[in-house]
Amino acid sequence: MRAVDIIQKKRDGLTLTRAEIQYLIQGYIDGTVKDYQMSAWSMAVFFNGMSNTEVADLTWSMAHSGATVDLSRINGVKVDKHSTGGVGDKTSLIIGPIVASMGVPVAKMSGRGLGHTGGTIDKLESIPHFKTEKTEQAFVDQVNDIKISIIGQSGELAPADKMLYALRDVTATVDSIPLIASSIMSKKIAAGADAIVLDVKTGSGAFMKTLEESIELAKVMVNIGTEVKRETVAIITDMDQPLGLAIGNALEIKEVIDTLSGKGPNDLTEVCYTLASHMIVLGKKANTVEEALALVKQSIENGSALEQFKKFIAAQDGLAEVVDSPELLPQAKYTYTIQAKQSENIKSIEAAKLGIAAMKLGAGRATKEDAIDYGVGLVLQAKVGDKVEQGQPLITVYSNEPITEEHPIVEEIRAAFTFTAQAPSRTPLIYAIVTADGVQKLQ
Repeated sequence: MRAVDIIQKKRDGLTLTRAEIQYLIQGYIDGTVKDYQMSAWSMAVFFNGMSNTEVADLTWSMAHSGATVDLSRINGVKVDKHSTGGVGDKTSLIIGPIVASMGVPVAKMSGRGLGHTGGTIDKLESIPHFKTEKTEQAFVDQVNDIKISIIGQSGELAPADKMLYALRDVTATVDSIPLIASSIMSKKIAAGADAIVLDVKTGSGAFMKTLEESIELAKVMVNIGTEVKRETVAIITDMDQPLGLAIGNALEIKEVIDTLSGKGPNDLTEVCYTLASHMIVLGKKANTVEEALALVKQSIENGSALEQFKKFIAAQDGLAEVVDSPELLPQAKYTYTIQAKQSENIKSIEAAKLGIAAMKLGAGRATKEDAIDYGVGLVLQAKVGDKVEQGQPLITVYSNEPITEEHPIVEEIRAAFTFTAQAPSRTPLIYAIVTADGVQKLQ
């Protein structure tokens, strides 16, 4: 078997065998298949696509290119959740405690943020003393004990994906649905979950800008899960504006606490309730999504989800007192509220622009080496569809340097908002549910 023959076969639009895909991936790991050969193969995939079976075989090969996590020692159906990324997306930190309070084990490995999207691990590390590293045995023991642990993703997990992603990034082959889907699902499968709920974002602040692209990606990922015997559900959710109000690590933890207390923003609450309900069904703790939703609401009302969040923080050496006293979280020295210049309706808020602004304040990273400033960020005071009067607050900037109207960041933040005299229609929050049985469009 030769790499050049496999590249030529895919270039000509033919279907690769599992053995051929495994040969490429293993060869790339051990150095016998070179960067230039994988670049050529990636471009062939970009133009010719892959069959469902090919994508599943690629995913399986990448998932088993390094260490895999054995969660069989954890009691119950382990349900993982993955988001394709967005601005203000702190859903994992809300649904994890909710689902765990129902007795569904949440054994999750998460990543750090880069660019305009935030990372779950960075948000957790804004809690004083919180530890995101654990041995596999300690990870398993914690989930068996309190039903939840979220730790940093091991560098040994799916190393072929890390290598291939870096290559795609510099060879204009990132925007390939088979390669995106296999990248995401290889890490989920290597992490050992029994079932997976995918939050596929769509809109200006998401990787997939259109609903059609988002549904196509969701269908491919659900098919991968089905092929490798992992029950998988994908929820298509909106990212045309930030999710919730807070953007920035400690600010988002405060919003997590508010939401688990039943006082969170409506959009964030609805998305979290939907994702959690599907996780509970996959975890076999409810027969229907409607039944699961009633349990989710009950966990908020009786305080069990918030109590679970406290236990989770304490179990990972974090300062659990932040739940009752959020002022113990890192605080920015300065705040500046940007006000509306005229009385109009908010037509749109570009999530990516606000994500980049928060990154420039220090809430995110432009490069992997950048340090995070946990206290800084943005908090929206109005959202799409809201009528604002002249002088009314639009958004508050939290910074560790003084901000005035003349500061360049203010102009960048203002550029994220567009206005209209007409009352715009509000964007749907949840567009579709994708399962092995097909696509259910909700809008």
